This record gives sequence, structure tokens and C-alpha cells, in this order.
Amino acid sequence: MTALTSPTSRRLLWTFTDGLTLVGRELGRLRQNPGELVAALIFPAVMVVLFGYVFGSAIQVPGGGNYREYLMPGLFAMVTFLAVMGVMTRMATDAARGVMDRFRSMPMARSAVPFGQTGADSLTGLLSLAIMVGAGLLVGWRPHRGLIPTVEAFLLMMLLRYALSWVGAFVGLVVRDEQAADQFVPLFLPFTMLSNAFVPTGGMPGWLRFLSDWNPVSALTAASRRLFGNPGAPSGDLAWPLAHPVATVLLWSAALLLIFVPLSVRTYRRKGR
Repeated sequence: MTALTSPTSRRLLWTFTDGLTLVGRELGRLRQNPGELVAALIFPAVMVVLFGYVFGSAIQVPGGGNYREYLMPGLFAMVTFLAVMGVMTRMATDAARGVMDRFRSMPMARSAVPFGQTGADSLTGLLSLAIMVGAGLLVGWRPHRGLIPTVEAFLLMMLLRYALSWVGAFVGLVVRDEQAADQFVPLFLPFTMLSNAFVPTGGMPGWLRFLSDWNPVSALTAASRRLFGNPGAPSGDLAWPLAHPVATVLLWSAALLLIFVPLSVRTYRRKGR
């Protein structure tokens, strides 16, 4: 009882409840602007069709197999990484329009705002994943290793997405301008392309392959292929991140959270001084 009524516990409870309120605010904003939600949900399905049938006719899967089964873990990883851009843009937009200043004038926990934004992104991320899973099943993708490994793969995706959303929160707070945030979007896209998500990396130059091997997108893609039992799962003499992709995703997620959660909260508080 004493632990539950301590100042630290009350502060954490205050932050949690205020964060949930702001999650509801973000979801309500999406209901008022359904076009944004529809676009976010249609995009994954379009990517499945575009990459699956356009690239699928030209790329050979290492070791053989269906390209769309090889592709789907990479598309899951790509959509996971897009959390950076979504949260970054929303944070910068709220800052530019004075929404952050109104929040600071209210009796609410200062750290609740970034927690609310990242929490809302996790919920919309679940919807995006569900749409993409449906599209993947329609084009022939299947997980082959049973329920538990499949659930583990999706939990890895949601964990890394949540960690990446804090990167987006920090960048959005730093730029504080929606136009500037839009200019950052093309800078993040190469991270998804410089990976094993869409094509094998064996033909890349050595220095480019090194960057790809240590890219968290590559680790998530490799872990998903292994857990789903899809073609292209890593094997042989590999760089450490691809030889241990599940551990690599966990380490990347922990490192991003340890760095960007305190950075985001501190930046939000400092912007109000």
C-alpha cells in the first residue's frame, strides 16, 4: 500500500492516465479525419500488390521458393519502420499549431504527450499489420511454423515499432515544424531499401552489405522469415545480426527506448520553459 501511494507511484499513475487520455485524443482525431486513416490502411495493401507482382516477376529467391512469401516479412518490417515518419510528422504538426502549448497550460503530466503519441501509433500500427496480413494471405503468403512462432514474430514487430516511434517523437519535437518534418521523410526511406527486405544482399558491394547487415530492418526481416518459416531465412556464414536476428531486434529495441524515451521527455519539457 505504501509503494502505491508513494510520490513516484502517483507520478507514474498520473503520467499513465494522462497518456491514455491523449491516446484517445489521437484516435478521435483520426475519426474526424478518416482520409488519413484510410490512406494509412490502404498503403500496406498497395505495397503487397505492387512489390509482390512487379518485383516478383524479376527476382529469384535464394534457395528457391515463392517470392511473395519471401517478400511479406520485408514488407512487415518496412511498415514497422514507417512509425518514425508518422509520429515525427504528428508531433511537429502539433508543435507548429500551438497544440503543445495548450497541453502545457493544462494540469497534466509533462511526459504524457509523447507517451500518448507513441501509444496511439502502436494501435494504428496493429490495424496496418492486420490489413497487410489479410493482403498477404490473399496473394499466397503463409506462416508455416505454427501459432507460437507466428505470434512471436508479430510481437517483435510491435516492439520495434514502439521503439522507433520514440525516435519519431524526438525528431518531431526537435524540428517543431510540419514542413521541416516532411523534408525529413525521404531521408528515412533509404533505411527500408538498404536491407534484405526486398532483394538478397549477396550481390551488394562489401561496404553496402555491411550497412545492410547491421540495419534493424534487415534483422527484423530475417527474424520474421525464420519465425514464419518463409523462404530466404538466414543461413550459413553470416554477420552477427543476421545469425542472431531475434536477439538483434530485442537489442535494437532496448537501445532505442533507453536513448529516445528520456530524450523525448526531456526535450518536451525544455520546449515549455
